[in-house]
Amino acid sequence: MARVLGLGGVFFKAADPAAVREWYARVLGFTVHDWGGAVFDHPKVGGTNWSPFKADTTYFEPSSAAFMVNFIVDDMDGVLARASAEGVEPTGRQDDEMGRFAWLIDPAGVKIELWQPLEAAAGA
Repeated sequence: MARVLGLGGVFFKAADPAAVREWYARVLGFTVHDWGGAVFDHPKVGGTNWSPFKADTTYFEPSSAAFMVNFIVDDMDGVLARASAEGVEPTGRQDDEMGRFAWLIDPAGVKIELWQPLEAAAGA
């Protein structure tokens, strides 16, 4: 049966795409290719979630964007140390039965959720 296999990309508008690409490269370590984007191999842990939220959710705050992007990370402390060195501090952090979470706001005002699944935490 034909079906969707997972998230194929995240695409969004930005007033200054070059500055946003540079921020992701500098703060989160993305390798941005000449064509203007990044490509990730599927992670060995975690999974890609698709989940619509109610229109009045506050989960994406303090961003006013109608969406949020989640990135799987292998070393939460290392990613947050890199972000901190660039002057970017998390808006929150949480550890629970799903793993470790932290949130940042990118220069386009999009809330970024970082997730270190339990499997990655155990292997780190």
